[in-house]
Amino acid sequence: MKTELKAKFLQNILNKKKENEGFTLIELLVVIIIIGILSAIALPSFLNQANKAKQSEAKTYIGSMNRGQQAYYLENSDFTTDVNEIGIGIKTQTELYDYKASKKGTGTGTYVVNYSARKTGITAPVKDYLGKVHLLAVTSGTGASATTDYTSIAFMCETKGVGKGITDLTGTECPDTTKALK
Repeated sequence: MKTELKAKFLQNILNKKKENEGFTLIELLVVIIIIGILSAIALPSFLNQANKAKQSEAKTYIGSMNRGQQAYYLENSDFTTDVNEIGIGIKTQTELYDYKASKKGTGTGTYVVNYSARKTGITAPVKDYLGKVHLLAVTSGTGASATTDYTSIAFMCETKGVGKGITDLTGTECPDTTKALK
């Protein structure tokens, strides 16, 4: 009796396997819909990462220009408007951006603005960047023995929107159309 029971059990299992082969149309549709929903959620984020990568060039260049201006000031007691004179070996024109420097003020009120301008005709949705280096007076001691030294302060700003451009190059803070980067 036990052998007969075993044979029927095995025959039952084999018959069930033949019935359960493949996927139903509904199962396939559910999987396709889930993949579609996940793609719709992930695609915009993925595309935005490509634009951030393009903008990283400008951030790096402006940061380098700021540090280069600080070093240039230490050596020459002045800032420069010639990007090549800074001596950091960057291109003044790349695929997406033109890089420039503009000096403002006189004496100890001098500051320099390093900025990226998106090239005309570029359709990539990238932001513009602005870096400023200015002098800050640091007084040590009091009375007749007081001495004033100057240290350079550098910071970087990013436009709040794509294609906004940087129009205000004055002052020692980020313009209203930009936000400060840390």
